[in-house]
Amino acid sequence: MQRAVLSRELTRDVAVLIVANPVFGLDFASVALIHQRLIDARNSGTAVLLLSEDLDELLSLADRIVVIHDGELVFETSAAAADRTKLGRHMAGAEQLAGEPA
Repeated sequence: MQRAVLSRELTRDVAVLIVANPVFGLDFASVALIHQRLIDARNSGTAVLLLSEDLDELLSLADRIVVIHDGELVFETSAAAADRTKLGRHMAGAEQLAGEPA
């Protein structure tokens, strides 16, 4: 179903594409296809907002990563400079509990 919806949305000129957990529950081939479609959309000028809890997905697809915890923006970094452990701690709220400034 996700493949069909994404394909439908990308058949026309799209300025902004918002996707939430786009590959949840899909097989490896479908994951690769959808990830490539998102990259192609980004490369053609579409702004892609990817909402995901999957660090591997975020690190492989995103240019920038913003962490929201308890409704607050708590951390922002480029994907190239991202540290998996630090991202996970921010996602879990551990950095805020430790008193580290966002």
